[in-house]
Amino acid sequence: QVTLVESGGGLVQAGGSLRLSCVVSERTFSMYTMAWFRQAPGKERDIVAAISWNSGTTVYADSVKGRFTISRDNAKNTVYLQMNSLKPEDTAVYYCAARRRILVVLDGEYNYWGQGTQVTVSS
Repeated sequence: QVTLVESGGGLVQAGGSLRLSCVVSERTFSMYTMAWFRQAPGKERDIVAAISWNSGTTVYADSVKGRFTISRDNAKNTVYLQMNSLKPEDTAVYYCAARRRILVVLDGEYNYWGQGTQVTVSS
């Protein structure tokens, strides 16, 4: 079993920053592709960012490029999402996700999910 525990969400003013963390309970964490997705009310769940097992490849949604950074620390079994210059349209529930195989951007391809953490950006 692979479990993911997220933290770091909250309320922030537009232009502010948050860092989300996701701790993965799996000793082979370093073999997994990791990703962050988000879902706003009434909208589909969409990719935010993804990172390959060795950090060699990262992918970002166009809407967050230049503002968000995904990173991982395999020694700590943790993936991060640093979010800067936050906008009200970033408001959503953010989910950490994992898969054993190569990086993809579709949520249906990910096998393991965290519980989600709410990010609210006020104007």
